[in-house]
Amino acid sequence: MKSKVVLLPCGEYEEQTVYELLKEGLKLLGGLDTLIPRDKKILLKPNLLKRAEVEKAVITHPVVVGAFARILREEGYENIILADSCGHGSTHAVIRDTGMDTYLDRYKIPAVDYSEGVHVEYPQGIQAKEFVLPKELLEQDCIVSLCKMKTHALERVTGAVKNSYGFVYGLNKTKGHTQYPSADSFARMLVDLTRFVHPDLYIMDGIVAMEGNGPGSGDPVHMNVMLMSLDPVALDSVFCHLIYLDPEMVPTNYHGEKMGLGTFREDQITLLTPDGEISMSEAVQKYGNPDFNVDRTIVRRNIWTRMARALNIFQKKPYIDTEKCIRCGICVQSCPVPGKAVDFTQGRDKPPVYNYKKCIRCFCCQEMCPRKAIKVK
Repeated sequence: MKSKVVLLPCGEYEEQTVYELLKEGLKLLGGLDTLIPRDKKILLKPNLLKRAEVEKAVITHPVVVGAFARILREEGYENIILADSCGHGSTHAVIRDTGMDTYLDRYKIPAVDYSEGVHVEYPQGIQAKEFVLPKELLEQDCIVSLCKMKTHALERVTGAVKNSYGFVYGLNKTKGHTQYPSADSFARMLVDLTRFVHPDLYIMDGIVAMEGNGPGSGDPVHMNVMLMSLDPVALDSVFCHLIYLDPEMVPTNYHGEKMGLGTFREDQITLLTPDGEISMSEAVQKYGNPDFNVDRTIVRRNIWTRMARALNIFQKKPYIDTEKCIRCGICVQSCPVPGKAVDFTQGRDKPPVYNYKKCIRCFCCQEMCPRKAIKVK
C-alpha cells in the first residue's frame, strides 16, 4: 500500500485556522480514534532543541502544539504528557515564555522533565542494538511526533525521523554522536531508534521553516504548509520535494527505506490536501520553494573522496565567526569528544579554538550556539 502524506496549506500561526486544518488532516488519515485509542497514555514530542524566540523557527511552534492538544482534549483523551530530551536545557526551561506553556496549562497537559534513563535492548537493530531511553517515555502507550521543518548540517534536513533523537535520555545523546560519527551511521541509528519507539503519528510544522545554518542557527523562511503522516520517511521526502532537494540524498530517507521504516519514492506516496489528492509535481509547483537554502551538494564516493577523508582534507568543518562569538562556552560543553575538539586553548578572553584532528563533524557545537557564531563549510 502507498504511504499517505497530508499537505495542509497554512500561511500563519492563527490558532483557529491551525486547529481546523489539523482536524481536517486527521480525517484524511482515517480519523484520530483509528490512529490512537482513547484509553491510551500519550506522549507529545515536539522539537525543543534549545530555548529560543519562537519567531526564529528553532522549535515546533506553540500554536501547532496547542491546537493538537485542544483536539485531543475535545475528543476525550485524558492521559497526555509533553516532553523532549532537549539539546540544551530542560523541557520546562525551553518552553518557558514561548506560549507553549500557556497552552499546556489551558489543556491541563503536564510538561515533563525526564528523570531516569532505562537501558533497553533492540536485537533487531541494524546499526544500533541498544538505547538508553527515558523512563517516562517507556511508560507511555502512544507517541505523537510534532517535528519542525528545518535544515541540518549533518543530515541536510531534520524532520520526522531526526526528531526521534529527542527520545534518547540525557547525555547519552552526546555519546551517540561519538558512536555514530558519520551522516550514514547516525542516520541508520536514527532509523533503528524510530523503529523501536514507533511513534503513532507525525505532524510537521512548516508554516515557518528554517533554512541555511540549521537546525539552531539558520534563518526563518515561510513555507506555508503543515505535513502529516504515519510514515516518517514519506513525510520527510515530501519536505525534500518542496525545497527542491532529491529525497534520496538525505541519509535518513535513503537508509529509512532500506531498513523498512518507510518510503521516499514518489510513486509509493499518496499526497492528500483538503481539496483532494494532488500529484507531487503539482504540490511542488504550488507550494515549493526552489530558493530554499539547503545543502544540495552531491556526495561522490570514489578513491579521491576516500583519500580526502583519510587525509582530513576537503571535509565539512565547523568554524567560529569571532565577531559574533560571546565566549559563553556552550560549544565546548556540547562537544561529545573526550578531551574536547573545541576548547578555550587560548584562554577565556578569546573565542574557542578547534582541534580538527579530534573533530568528528557531528556539528553539536553549531547546533547549540546561541549567537549563530558557528557555521559549517
